[in-house]
Formats: sequence, structure tokens, C-alpha cells
Amino acid sequence: MELDNIEKLLEKYFDATTTVAEEETLKRYFAQESVATHLEQYAPMFQYFSNAREERFTKQVPLKPRKNYYKWISVAAVAVLVFGIYFGNAYKERKDAEFAYQETKKAMELLAENFSKGTEKVAYLNQFEETKQKIYNND
Repeated sequence: MELDNIEKLLEKYFDATTTVAEEETLKRYFAQESVATHLEQYAPMFQYFSNAREERFTKQVPLKPRKNYYKWISVAAVAVLVFGIYFGNAYKERKDAEFAYQETKKAMELLAENFSKGTEKVAYLNQFEETKQKIYNND
């Protein structure tokens, strides 16, 4: 009768439907010296569970990291940030200066073009003036 009960409990255990009391019954049965021969394969598993429950971790757990990497990582991050800001601003200033140079160059070219047109007009005026002087002086 007890063997049938143990077999049914094993089926329920492997289906994950046993209660805590039924699992305790299985642990007590497999802790005995006399276990049915066809169930001996399950004895080491239940003995392991009994032994594992009593194991305790006894080593000291350090609360601080052994080496203080966080400080150095934060210093490196700040250095990269400052480096990026400095050279980023220098790059932006250089691009702004190049843009201003190009715009000034365009404005000067436009001004020079207009001055050359004005110079051509003045040349015509000078030629007109010279011709007028020749006409008036000949009379």
C-alpha cells in the first residue's frame, strides 16, 4: 500500500502538483535504507534536495568593489566630454569663420563688379569730355 502511495506521489511530483506535505513524505521515504529497487534511481535526487536545504554560504561578501574603477571611469568620461566640447566649439568657430569669409568674398566680388561697371561709365564720360573739348576748341 505504501509503495502504491509513493508511486502516485512521484507521478504528482513530476507533474508539479504535489503539496509541501507530500514532498516531505517523499523525502522521508527516500531517506530510508529500504527503498524499492525500481525507485532507487530517485533516491539521490531527494537526498540532494535534503542536503542542499541545509547548505549555507559562509564566505564574507565584500560590500565595496576591490578596485575603485568607478572614479576612473567618471574621470575619463568627463575628460572625453570636455575634449569634445572644446574641439566641437573650435570646429564650429572655424566653420562660422569660413562661412563669414565666403560671404564677405561674395560681397566684395559684387562690389568690384559694380565698381568696374562704374569705371567703364567714367571712361565713356572722359572720352565724351575730351571730344567735347576738341569740338569747342576748334571753333
